[in-house]
Amino acid sequence: MARVDRRELAAVFAGGFLGAIARAEVAEALPVHRGQWPWATFLVNVAGALLLGYFTTRLTERLPPSAYRRPFLGTGICGGLTTFSTLQLELLHLLDDGDVLLAGSYAVASVVAGFAAVALATNLVRQS
Repeated sequence: MARVDRRELAAVFAGGFLGAIARAEVAEALPVHRGQWPWATFLVNVAGALLLGYFTTRLTERLPPSAYRRPFLGTGICGGLTTFSTLQLELLHLLDDGDVLLAGSYAVASVVAGFAAVALATNLVRQS
């Protein structure tokens, strides 16, 4: 069995805690009502994609290697902030309610906006 680096694990935990707190704050500020666009999940997922593109590119292409930055920023903060499972549950609720057009728009916009955010952040880091 591989040995666990407790400091790396602590970095993931600390980043995940911060990301989850940020997501909870956004969810409380923008509650989801049935039949409406789930703005909180959409915004945290796009923001998380933007941050992940920025952190990953910056850490791998611009900064010296570090054992704890990527686990803290990528796996921790971005992982705690974003939520693929909530997106799936919200899509199911929209479909259950017969909001097929809204569900389809939400699914497509989430993927397109997330990809655009990653590409934008990556390009910004590479141009700086």
